[in-house]
Amino acid sequence: MELPQNDFDRIVFFEHARKTAEVVYAKNPLDADNLTRWGGALLELSSFQSGSDSIKMVEDAVSKLEEALEVNPSKHDTLWCLGNAHTSHAFYTPDHEAAKVEFDKAAQCFRQAVELDPGNELYLKSLELSNKAPELHQELQRQMASQQASQGATTASSMKTPKKKKDSDLKYDVLGWVILAIGIVVWVGMAKSHVPPPPPR
Repeated sequence: MELPQNDFDRIVFFEHARKTAEVVYAKNPLDADNLTRWGGALLELSSFQSGSDSIKMVEDAVSKLEEALEVNPSKHDTLWCLGNAHTSHAFYTPDHEAAKVEFDKAAQCFRQAVELDPGNELYLKSLELSNKAPELHQELQRQMASQQASQGATTASSMKTPKKKKDSDLKYDVLGWVILAIGIVVWVGMAKSHVPPPPPR
């Protein structure tokens, strides 16, 4: 199956961002902005993976973002990205209790980001949505369970694929919105880091 052009472009962009971040990290492992871009790129790329590969990439993103916070604990955009990474991890987790732990971590990150940058609408909206995320996760799991039960009653294997795809589509729609926001932050961060110097006076 061929990827739509915009998905292909996103993969190329974020793969380039990831590789660039690796090179910069080799030169300066204490660059919190670079670690944040790296974590954000990994999180974006995780949406194009499947199963355990997605989860592994999200875990790698969390690791980079936590490393950035060790360098600069008051970096609000990193906290926000980390909150999104925990949210993504939660949605990949079928167990509600384990997902709730991730949602709690996400909410804590969003709260800290809001405390550091109180007027940021994106952070405020993320915090508000994080309160609704466990309910959405539970509903998503309920729908998936009921559809799997109805699949068990249907013996035709040709009907299983569309229903499974529909479950995945809802899950990936939710994750897509979260990851799109992260992508914007990473893109803005990369643009800021590549701004030409001002002309001499």
